[in-house]
Amino acid sequence: MHCPYCRHDDSKVIDTRGADDGNSIRRRRECPECGRRFSTVEAISLAVIKRNGVAVPFSRDKVINGVRRACKGRPVTEDDLAKLAARVEDTVRQSASAEIPSNEVGLAILGPLRDLDEVAYLRFASVYRSFESVSDFEIEIEDLRSNKCSSSDTSHTSAKIGTSGRTPVTSPT
Repeated sequence: MHCPYCRHDDSKVIDTRGADDGNSIRRRRECPECGRRFSTVEAISLAVIKRNGVAVPFSRDKVINGVRRACKGRPVTEDDLAKLAARVEDTVRQSASAEIPSNEVGLAILGPLRDLDEVAYLRFASVYRSFESVSDFEIEIEDLRSNKCSSSDTSHTSAKIGTSGRTPVTSPT
């Protein structure tokens, strides 16, 4: 690591701490040449593999912007969107892979969005799952109703990475 002050090509690590909920490491360093101290942050990268095979960095902002469109006109705050994006990022990072297919990011969005706002969930799901008819909406609405009745206790639904089909996975909070 080069010193940002004198450009010396070595530094001594004085302190190391986890940051950003464990998604990065903050290191306090000292230059042996000039004696000045500086901090570095090492972030754990997560790449999303698009359908065309191109890898792009995971972005909470992209999640928020996509979900924001589905939430237009709904009683959803920016804080709600930020919390949803954080939940999605936590879910995709739990896959323990540095690269994740874009469709799995979409699956990770569905569960938290369903909990946040059912109308926004239907809007997002209709685009994400390419609904082609009214019957697709009817099936999804029936699924929402049946899960609402069966999950009136303290559990909620959330999408898990690697699951497929229309049936969400129910997990305790």
